[in-house]
Amino acid sequence: MSNDDALYREPYRPQYHFSPPCGWLNDPNGLVYYEGEYHLFYQYYPHDIDQGPKHWGHAVSDDLIHWQNLPIALYPDSLGAIWSGSIVVDDRNTSGLVPGGGLVAIYTYENQTQAIAYSSDLGRTWTKYSGNPVIEARARDFRDPKVFWHDATGQWVMVLAAGKEVQVFTSPNLRDWDYRSRFTGGHREGVWEVPDLFPLELDGETKWVMLVSVSALAPAGGSGIQYFIGDFDGFTYTADNPDAVLWLDYGPDNYAGTTWNNTPDEQRVYIGWMSNWLYASLTPTSTWRGATTLPREFKLVRTADGLRLAQQPVAGITTLRHPIGTWEQQTLDGELLLPEVQGRTLEIIAEFEAGSAERFGMDVHRGGSGQTRIVYNTRHEQLLISRTDTTEAGTINGFTPAFGAPAKLDNNRLRLHIFVDESSVEVLAQDGLIALTSQTFANPADDSVALFTHNGSATLAHLEIYALDSIWTDSASGGCD
Repeated sequence: MSNDDALYREPYRPQYHFSPPCGWLNDPNGLVYYEGEYHLFYQYYPHDIDQGPKHWGHAVSDDLIHWQNLPIALYPDSLGAIWSGSIVVDDRNTSGLVPGGGLVAIYTYENQTQAIAYSSDLGRTWTKYSGNPVIEARARDFRDPKVFWHDATGQWVMVLAAGKEVQVFTSPNLRDWDYRSRFTGGHREGVWEVPDLFPLELDGETKWVMLVSVSALAPAGGSGIQYFIGDFDGFTYTADNPDAVLWLDYGPDNYAGTTWNNTPDEQRVYIGWMSNWLYASLTPTSTWRGATTLPREFKLVRTADGLRLAQQPVAGITTLRHPIGTWEQQTLDGELLLPEVQGRTLEIIAEFEAGSAERFGMDVHRGGSGQTRIVYNTRHEQLLISRTDTTEAGTINGFTPAFGAPAKLDNNRLRLHIFVDESSVEVLAQDGLIALTSQTFANPADDSVALFTHNGSATLAHLEIYALDSIWTDSASGGCD
């Protein structure tokens, strides 16, 4: 396999989450659907598994699950390394750079100026605009442009992180930009990064959701993502409750995420970097470091607390399934090992009915050296993940051993959708209203699953478990330079 039979077979290598063939990955970039392909670009350093001058790596998919690695799209140049950004379909050639239509990338250089590049061959090769930069640096932290076309005002809109706020710019042609407004609110610790702004419809009403990655003091420690729900007129964003703090994910390992432009049927599909700046350079991998979350589709949901974002896995994940078993209406009192379930790449759909137990839940990656535990604390109404911070290579400094989310039961029920991969566990609870994303570097030999209660009983109302195939084949995995 690309002169390396072990590629995509290394310990901890995700088997159905995207990771680079070698080297370092962080932020997803340039997410766009075009001519039948979902494009995933990403912050990439191909020469080491620690950080270096950033490139844009590139992969494509027709279903958001199976990825084919392509050659590096953007390399550092005389203006510096290539930081995060986005891509739009300029089908009317407003930029004057893609006759007949094509793709235009908008990205940040390391010096915090904004630049563009363009492609007329389905994103395979890129030309950097000779007039770069198109926006000079306006702050020390001034980066991560997300650009989209705004139909009502007939212009391109850019949202850009600037310190602890998001700034809005508009342009007729992707080359000349005017500053319009600023927005701030919610959680204002650390530095704001990687904003996104997009519409979602609910019951005939359109609301605008803003995502903002924050670099410090997120719920599980370190970096995380907050969101706002409000309105946008093409120039100014107004949040319904700008002081509220709403977290996209209560786990430590979902950061710098953004959504695809130009998707079919106006789907709003998201993917994030599955790591945390507290320990991103310390995880015990070998030829590669960094992975993405499972792609998730966003919906708005009306709750007793107001409008909220809900997340569901994209439909393509079902193509990887092989049924292992189904369980119904079992009383749990203590520990129940599932001997027929062994595996480290699993999809688990579970529904519990709370009883007298103080805590109940499920262990995955279970073995002689421990487990990754998903547990509900009934007294505190919290859903938690407990993971080990110690591997065969030693302790991962800053690796939060336990973290949780506020989670109220629904008619005394807890619904979980769990995705287990070689080095991660993602939990979507209560139909996607709650998310917990976690890397976990348990012993690679540990592959059992068990259910448990503490100090009382609970009912397993329903459980179905699937083994999931690897997405990597010789033709898809590509190679390392």
